[in-house]
Amino acid sequence: MRELEKLATELGTALKARGFMLALAESCTGGMVAQAVTSVAGSSAWFDRGFVTYSNASKIDMLGVSAETLEKFGAVSEQIAAEMALGCLKASALKHGHAQIAGSITGIAGPDGGTADKPVGTVCFGIAQAKQHTTITQYFTGNREAIRQQAAIAMMAELINQLNS
Repeated sequence: MRELEKLATELGTALKARGFMLALAESCTGGMVAQAVTSVAGSSAWFDRGFVTYSNASKIDMLGVSAETLEKFGAVSEQIAAEMALGCLKASALKHGHAQIAGSITGIAGPDGGTADKPVGTVCFGIAQAKQHTTITQYFTGNREAIRQQAAIAMMAELINQLNS
């Protein structure tokens, strides 16, 4: 947990330095990144909102993820991670124009749900900004909690990396 706290503080510093607000869309981590971020005092200055979209229906309803994309690629895919991040950014900007960067996580934390193509521990990430978006897939090992924590750590590290590049 210490690493989550450390990264959340670093992320806040990077966001504040740029005058950015962050929005998050989480599936397999169930809000773990948002919890870490909001544990930092003063995070309301750089964290706008978070969505926990565990079901496919919530991804469609709350983030505008395409049912066709879900059908074609599955919930755990870079295509869905991209749509989640872009939908999250759009939802934040609808009325207030708050977030300038959004991150998303979708994966298989286990112990069930894995396949030969997408084994337990497969996690896809999306990061969206106004004029660009990126996706990555990582593979983690361990039990459900370990995979979820590794995914949360990886999300914050990637956001920090994007902000500092």
